[in-house]
Amino acid sequence: MYTILVYDIGEKRVGKMVKLCRKYLHWIQNSVFEGEITEVKLKELKHHARYLMDEEVDSLIIFSSRDQK
Repeated sequence: MYTILVYDIGEKRVGKMVKLCRKYLHWIQNSVFEGEITEVKLKELKHHARYLMDEEVDSLIIFSSRDQK
């Protein structure tokens, strides 16, 4: 599935989040990533992202579609 991921995260955790997202998707702009990813890999990405985030102040938004169009 084609996925666009956008995050807003505290400065201290940005580096770790970028590294994590680059393992799964292509970097587009500062906090935006996109690419093809399987459902299993997407769940894995979300799982790892939860450990990096402070859920009270950080946000992670994921848009998914069957294909890029």
